[in-house]
Formats: sequence, C-alpha cells, structure tokens
Amino acid sequence: DAWKGREIPVKVLKVNRRRSNIVLSHKVVLEEEVSQRKNSTLEMIDEGVILEGKVKNITDYGVFIDLGGIDGLLHVTDICWGRVQNPNDMFKVDDALQVKVLKYDREKGRVSLGYKQLFPDPWDTVEERYPIGLRVRGKVVSIIDYGAFVELEEGVEGLVHISEMTWSKRTKHPAKIVSIGQLIDAIVLNIDTKEKRISLGLK
Repeated sequence: DAWKGREIPVKVLKVNRRRSNIVLSHKVVLEEEVSQRKNSTLEMIDEGVILEGKVKNITDYGVFIDLGGIDGLLHVTDICWGRVQNPNDMFKVDDALQVKVLKYDREKGRVSLGYKQLFPDPWDTVEERYPIGLRVRGKVVSIIDYGAFVELEEGVEGLVHISEMTWSKRTKHPAKIVSIGQLIDAIVLNIDTKEKRISLGLK
C-alpha cells in the first residue's frame, strides 16, 4: 500500500505479449545508480582527498560513512583530538559530513577516514600555550594507580603523577585525592611534544 500512487523509475526485464504481461524491476535501476555512483567515487578517492559522505552506521569502534556507493570507516581514534567515549555522542545516522581519506586499499576496497584531521592538532602549539611553570585548570578524566589524567582542552591531557599530588609521604591511591569530573588547578612541570605528554603538579 505504501507504494500506491508513487512514481518510480523501472526497467523492463521481460515482455510476454501473449499473456499481456510485463515484468519490471526497480531494484535493477537502483543497482545501476549505485554502480554509477561507485565508479564516480572511485575516480575521486585518493589518500589526502576530502570527500563528503553520509553516516550509514555507528558502532563502538567507529562510524561507517557512505561516500557514494562505497563505505569508509571513520575509526573512533580519528573522530576528534580529544577522548570519545561513544561515537553516538558525536554523530547520528544520515548526518552529512566532510571526511579526509587517510588510507585507501584498492585491492581490498577498504577506505580509512579521518574527521579530526580537518582541524589543527592542538599539540602543534602546546609548548607556546602551556609553558613550564604555568598555572592551569583542567578536568580529571581518568584515574589510574600511578596518577590522574587531566583534560586541559579538547585533545590535550596532562598527567598528575601520584608523587605530585600531595606533600604527604604516605602514598595514597589517587582516587582518594581527586575524583573523575573534578576541576583542579595544577602547575605545568614538563612537556614532551614528541610523545604528547604533559606532566602536571598538584601539590
């Protein structure tokens, strides 16, 4: 019933004049359109090229993007420079977005995509913005046995080692000093841009 009254493109597959019967296919037309889009996309795909696509499916490990007859994977680590807990927080199915082709395996037809690569890497200028000795404020995003990671901005986190949390000589678990989501003030102690590490001091 949902198809009644709708005009759709079809292709004639078979004509039986004796029975006054014509067999039509809408599927064949769609397949041809997909094939044409795929060939057109294949001509454009190359590493480093920026394409427009549509979100087709979202998983825990990334987002599948329809580039036009070809699906590419936007891995969770290439969505943004910061932490991504759930790709569903960033995108929805049918969202249109631009992506960059990071890798294209022609033999297997696999396309790896990047979204964060369309924006500057915050670590490129981190030394200028966070000089040693600067007092900073950030949010605790992760706690481990040897310290806590503090987000200073999207894509830039610093580590407060447990030895830099308190002057007390009694070692406590970091969770007893700070908590996830807490805003804390700290001092920049050291920066390693090559390893993308910032050491922070709380005490």
